[in-house]
Amino acid sequence: MIREGQSRLYPIEFNAVNFTDTFWAPRIKLVREQTIPFQYEQCQETGRIDALRLDWKPGQEPVPHIFWESDVAKWLEAASYSLATHPDLELDALVDQVVALLAGAQQPDGYLNVYFTVVEPGRRWTDLRDAHELYCAGHLIEAGVAHFQATGKRQLLDVVRRYADHIATVFGPAPGQKRGYCGHEEIELALVKLYRTTGDERYLRQSQYFVDERGQQPFYFEQEAEQRGTPGFFATTFPERDQERVKYREYNQSHQPVREQTQVVGHSVRAMYLYCAMADLAREVGDETLAQACERLWQHLTTRRMYLTGGIGSSSGNEGFTSDYDLPNESAYAETCAAVGLVFWAHRMLHLECDGRYTDVLERALYNGVLSGISLDGKKFFYVNPLASSGDAHRYEWFGCACCPPNIARLLSSLGQYVYSQNDSELVVHLYASGRAQLQLGAQAVTVQQATNYPWNGAVQIAIEALAEPTTFNFKLRIPGWCSEAVLRVNGSAVDVTATLDKGYVSIERSWQAGDVIELELPMAVTRVYAHPAVKADQGCVALQRGPIVYCLEAVDNTAFPLHELELPVTQPLQATFQPDLLDGVVTLHGSALAENAADWDGQLYTMQRPRLQETPITAIPYYAWDNRQPGAMRVWIREHQA
Repeated sequence: MIREGQSRLYPIEFNAVNFTDTFWAPRIKLVREQTIPFQYEQCQETGRIDALRLDWKPGQEPVPHIFWESDVAKWLEAASYSLATHPDLELDALVDQVVALLAGAQQPDGYLNVYFTVVEPGRRWTDLRDAHELYCAGHLIEAGVAHFQATGKRQLLDVVRRYADHIATVFGPAPGQKRGYCGHEEIELALVKLYRTTGDERYLRQSQYFVDERGQQPFYFEQEAEQRGTPGFFATTFPERDQERVKYREYNQSHQPVREQTQVVGHSVRAMYLYCAMADLAREVGDETLAQACERLWQHLTTRRMYLTGGIGSSSGNEGFTSDYDLPNESAYAETCAAVGLVFWAHRMLHLECDGRYTDVLERALYNGVLSGISLDGKKFFYVNPLASSGDAHRYEWFGCACCPPNIARLLSSLGQYVYSQNDSELVVHLYASGRAQLQLGAQAVTVQQATNYPWNGAVQIAIEALAEPTTFNFKLRIPGWCSEAVLRVNGSAVDVTATLDKGYVSIERSWQAGDVIELELPMAVTRVYAHPAVKADQGCVALQRGPIVYCLEAVDNTAFPLHELELPVTQPLQATFQPDLLDGVVTLHGSALAENAADWDGQLYTMQRPRLQETPITAIPYYAWDNRQPGAMRVWIREHQA
């Protein structure tokens, strides 16, 4: 599964892609101009920024929380990505101020956590199960790496290196070290990023330690609780009684050593971050056993526990997974952070093996499960993303646990890295969006220009704008799993897609030169999707998809009958129409449904007569855009009427 040597693919840098399309470019601009400033204001108003001054005193409100640094760090990461693509002196100065506060809050030994510095000093590293210390450290490390890569400034990178060096003295197998790991995974993937940026293998080894130690017996969190002798931070939510321990081991994926795990369990965001680190380590050290574990877990997730939207984690009780095929709609949790994490993991799996099934899931989660998490004005957010609503589910400006808003911001601000991958002899296109990419293939600088109206239209043109001299390389293009009849041309000449199609990618190897043009047609029919019969919530129902976009019905567009009464005939055709003035411009689907005539009950609760059905028009909109108008009901899965 792991590609070796020079054949390895690498994602191109996020700032090597300049989006010029009408779909992603406006959203990235919105994040830059609205979301990032708004989120800073929220961090400031809620005390997250000022807490870094370490001047909190007992009795003051608000009390610094254990995971406040992670919100600030993700904001810093998003802001850094934005600075790399769109320099902004005001934002740069603001970032520098926050970095200076973090540097000032760092303790002489390198430790950096407000809560355990001013609220509970003396209790460092005593509650790894609940207290998020290593989780916050991981996000700080990611922010330090992003800030250095975006600006070239070393201050935050130096701060997080000192912190990582301190952590390495505390945790490990040596005498006197703690044999622990974090209850909320994140530090593991962050340390791999730090290794890749600095070249210091100590950080890679520390990540390996945390991943390898997880799930080993005796179970660390249970030993920790006994040694501490006091309740953990979330003991009331997750009791430490004997009968609860097995369930909690699964909650944070510490129930087994990671190489033995075969099912995705527990908290969905924690799982995604752990699997990201496993895939990273598999790639960096050539660990096939980790790669195989990732593949088993991927298969289990995507064939039994993933929503059509790419949302994952069906239960609010554990913010995560329950049992196979348990995918309720109205009570779906599907945390936005989990969909973001799935994009991260899919991207890493894609770079273990260039296989379109990973990119298909990445695209599904990105266009649906992630994008639904942010409002069209960039200032409201879903924490959870149900697939049906009675009208009482809405986005909010902020949350006490505010992990999702900055997670979306950092993903969208760095979106360019997901479009292309390369090595010295291959250029691979994963996603389609208008824009220019500048990259290096061996000794040759190449500029590639995409032109497309994706995801509303499947016509894609890719032109090689600049290439100093003719160069032979393999151009690979993804044929999405939802497309069955792709058409491909190079400089006007047809190319047989099936001849070189392998794992969802078609290959064109030739001598390329400036001016060459690839044309790809990906017909976007309206598709009916059916769930596995074991998914009880979707029995007898159908969902609608066009291209990568999953659709839903909203009450505001369908006023004649309650949505749950509508039945879509099997033979009913559906037309797609682009509406530029609706929801910032979307393709909507139109057709007719059937509904029972309420007059047949004549005021009675029951009737012995089969009710008559009457026809009513329906309109479906992209799922990601729901709840941006007046409140009302919503459904992804619609009852299907059999003639």
